[in-house]
Parts: sequence; structure tokens; C-alpha cells
Amino acid sequence: MKVVIVEDEIAASENLTFQLNGIDSTIEILSVIDSVNTAIEYFSIKNEAELIFMDIHLADGISFEIFEKVTINTPVIFTTAYDQYAMQAFKVNSIDYLLKPIDEEELSEAIAKFKRRVRVEKPINDQIEGVLQLLQTNIKSYKKTYLVQKRDELIPVKIEDLAYFYIETGIVKGVTFENQTFIIDKKLEDIESEIDPSMFYRANRQFVVNRNAISNIKYYFNGKLVVNTNPRFEERILISKAKATEFKNWVNA
Repeated sequence: MKVVIVEDEIAASENLTFQLNGIDSTIEILSVIDSVNTAIEYFSIKNEAELIFMDIHLADGISFEIFEKVTINTPVIFTTAYDQYAMQAFKVNSIDYLLKPIDEEELSEAIAKFKRRVRVEKPINDQIEGVLQLLQTNIKSYKKTYLVQKRDELIPVKIEDLAYFYIETGIVKGVTFENQTFIIDKKLEDIESEIDPSMFYRANRQFVVNRNAISNIKYYFNGKLVVNTNPRFEERILISKAKATEFKNWVNA
């Protein structure tokens, strides 16, 4: 089976290639493409692939843009970190997907499903339009700014500039990468529901961390993890044993 991988993360494409070869030694990787523009050029000239694995977020845009420029009849399995709304969109439109980080058992099931599938004449592009409409309707729009008070001023602080949130004596505070601390007049649970889960993780009941603030992770007793941040947080940030694997997968996504 001839396969093309559209993925801009080298580690992700290498891992997918390794998994595919382990599942089926007859799989031949024709090409690994790392951008929308390169994919458009590649599929405009030739397409010998029998199956395409395609990440949604690429270095220069969203992979759906590829289908606006070229017609692709080859079945596509998307690899994605989208939330459950997007997952439902793929199901409705009968397009396979794999949630990152890719589970080998789920990958094997997707390959088996592909092998059972009878190729239809309807181009994948026709299905993509429906998917895109559902994504635009259902994917959550995350908060971008918090308006915080400092003395007699109200200051807009961008969410992307906040390294972490924490609770201190019942008060929620946000700390920027420049180590400025602001009181956020919200519950930590509310903040968690408003910010992008691909960028922020609820480490424990008292702490939410931005992935860009993580400097290192250390093993602790009984399968727990300790997260160190920059700027440094004075107290120990613990990840429970129950959440340790999920957290490592999130960081490694």
C-alpha cells in the first residue's frame, strides 16, 4: 500500500512511519510533505498514493486549504488535536481521524477500516466542504484577553502572555512570562473552560500551566511528577500518578 504523509513535525512523521511499518510491512511511504504549499504542488503534479495521512495544522496554514486548490480522490485519515466537536464533524462526514498522540491500536483499526473500504467516485473535496462548515460552527473560540485591575487602572493582559494561573488563599492569580502577577476575578474552573486546552493544562486543583512556561519535568515519589516553570513558582507543582501519562502525552503532542 502506497502512503503519503502530510505532517510538519519531524518527530510526528517519523513516529507515524515507524508505527505504519510495524502494522503492515508492505506499506510504502511515497513522500512526507511538511506544508500546505508543498502539498498543493505535489498533488497537482502526481498522486500515486492509495491513502493519505494528513495533519490539520501545518507550518503555513490549515490542511483544508489544500483541497481548495487541488482535487484529491484518495482516502484521507486526518491526525488532529481537535476537541470532541471536531471529532463529531469527522464522524458525520465519514472521514477517518486519529487523535494525537496517535495510539497504535487505533492506527491499526483505521488501517483495517481503510482496507475494508470500497473507494467511491465522489471526491474527498466534496466531503471537506461539509467538514469545514461544521468545524467553523462547532469548534470553540477560546478567550484571548483578561481585563485585570492594577491600582486605579484596567489593563488588558493577553492569555498567551500568561505563564500560569494559581489559587492563593482563595484568590486566583495569573503570572506573566515577565513575572508580573495579576488577580483574575474568576474561579480557576471557569478560567480552565475559557482557555485553549492545547496550550494550558490543569496540573492540579490549584494550578493551570502554559506549555511554554514548562522548563522541565522531574519524576517524584509514587509515580507523581514535579513540574518546574519559568518564571519559577515558589511551591512544588505536582502532577498525580493518575494524570502523569495524560500530562506527558499533552506536553509531547
